[in-house]
Amino acid sequence: MKTKVLQALRAQNGYISGQALSEALGVSRTAVWKTIRRLQEEGYEIEAVPNRGYRIVGCPDLLAKEEVSSRMETRWIARQVEYFSQIDSTNQYAKRAAEEGAAEGLLVIADEQTKGRGRSGHTWTTPPGTAIAMTLLLRPRIAPEKISMVTLITGLAVAKACRSLYGVDAGIKWPNDVVIGGRKLCGTLTEMTTDMHSVSYIVIGTGINVNIRSFPEDLK
Repeated sequence: MKTKVLQALRAQNGYISGQALSEALGVSRTAVWKTIRRLQEEGYEIEAVPNRGYRIVGCPDLLAKEEVSSRMETRWIARQVEYFSQIDSTNQYAKRAAEEGAAEGLLVIADEQTKGRGRSGHTWTTPPGTAIAMTLLLRPRIAPEKISMVTLITGLAVAKACRSLYGVDAGIKWPNDVVIGGRKLCGTLTEMTTDMHSVSYIVIGTGINVNIRSFPEDLK
C-alpha cells in the first residue's frame, strides 16, 4: 500500500486528492489517510491541504523496500525487493533465495552487512547509513565463461548512474571497480552456480560507498 501511494504521489506534478487516490488504489479514503500518516512518521514530507489533496515534497535518506519499489520503472528487474536493516550478506541471502526457487530479478538491499565480502575473500565494510549494499539475482541463458561481461556491465551501470544523477566524474578501473578521482567508490562481487554446461543462477553484489567517513585500519 505504501509503495502504491508513493508511486501515485510521485506521478503528480502537484496535488492529488484523497478521493482520486482512493479510487485509483481501490481503497477507502480512511485507508489512504492512514497510509499517508505512516509515511509521514517514517520521515516523508507530504503536504496535506484541504480541498487540494496531498503532495510529496521530500523523502528521508533511507533504503526502505517501499522507497525503492516506488521508483522502479523496469519490466522485471527488481520488481521484487527484499529489504533488511541488518543482514550477514546480501549475496548470501540471494543465493539462499535462489536455491529455494526465487524468481529472476529479485533485488536484496540492506542498510548494514555484518559479513560483507569483496573479491578474493576481502572484507567489505557496510556500517549503517553509509552505503548502498545490494544484490541482484539473475538466471541468464549464457555460457559460464561469459559471466564476466555481466560484472563489467554492472560497473558501467553504476558509473553511468553516478554521472547522470549527480554529475560526478565516475569511471571504471578494470575490470569493474568504480572510481572517482582515483579513489574506489564501488565494488562488485559476482557469484554463480552452474549446472553441467549452463548457468543455474548468478548473484551480483554491489557495494557503493555513499556517506562513509572512516574505514577500519586494515582497509585504510
